[in-house]
Amino acid sequence: MTNMLAHGGEMDDLRSAFPDALRPFIDLSTGINPWPYPVEIGDDAWARLPQRRAEALCREAMAAYLGASPRSLLLTPGTQIAISLLPLLVSRSRIAIASPTYGEHAQAWRAHGHDVTVFNIGDLADMEADIIVVTNPNNPDGRPTAPDRLLDLARRQASKNGFLVVDEAFVDVAPELSLAAHGSMEGLVLLRSFGKFFGLAGLRLGGVLAPETLRQRMETAFGPWAVSGPALAVGARAYADTDWVSNMRQRLSAAARQLDTLLAANGVHPVGGTSLFRLVATPGATQLHRHLASCGIHVRRFPYDETWLRFGLPPDDNAMRRLAAALESFA
Repeated sequence: MTNMLAHGGEMDDLRSAFPDALRPFIDLSTGINPWPYPVEIGDDAWARLPQRRAEALCREAMAAYLGASPRSLLLTPGTQIAISLLPLLVSRSRIAIASPTYGEHAQAWRAHGHDVTVFNIGDLADMEADIIVVTNPNNPDGRPTAPDRLLDLARRQASKNGFLVVDEAFVDVAPELSLAAHGSMEGLVLLRSFGKFFGLAGLRLGGVLAPETLRQRMETAFGPWAVSGPALAVGARAYADTDWVSNMRQRLSAAARQLDTLLAANGVHPVGGTSLFRLVATPGATQLHRHLASCGIHVRRFPYDETWLRFGLPPDDNAMRRLAAALESFA
């Protein structure tokens, strides 16, 4: 059986471990927008196989949203499947992954026999590898890397017949960091997520921007009907809804500031994050995690740093009040 990494959003184990916790549980363990895009899906999208026209409409809407060429974009059923597939499409290579970040990147490359090392982003300029993986902005600390710096690295990787993979899962809240306009350049592979910013992670929609040869190999590997008809319909509408996008970025920023104020008022000071999540560092992180769980609130822990906790955005006033009460009662 595949060794599955722990993720945010896994509530069943927490419910079992804390049977007497206040219900319902409030899940703040993910970086998913708690105010999802409103979904309206006609019966046709459910009843028929995904249509080429629907795929084209979604790809064109996503490309316009990204500021990219539709020809450079491959739609995918989420980002995770692209992370898992990419190591199968290249020969055994030296992989360097900027850390800490998503554990899935290292696991996927190692699972298929690649030589994986991790490095601190501060050492990016000196990193030598066939394939370099960077998340921008990073998860869980929200650390940004300047686009020009990444473009220079992609050009260097191309000159060595390698490439740079940039995971832009959270870049929707910081679009100035995106390299999507350069999505077809040699030496650069971009991974884009739909579900986090649009709050519809269960829909499973994403995109890959890559040089033509690699993009075609990925498309062949996915086969026909890789993205569901409902996902195509929702994606086409959501990516074109510029008012919703603009308003949501403002709402998320305001909510993140409110969460920062609440955390700091209770002695838990944010040290990073994006407007979709906040990272705190405290010596009492393990105890605080257990206390919040006993109050019916789930936040994210990280096995590689026992002082870190990541807080998603409370979805409503009741959740904010419960979080405030739980923090205030933590001794």
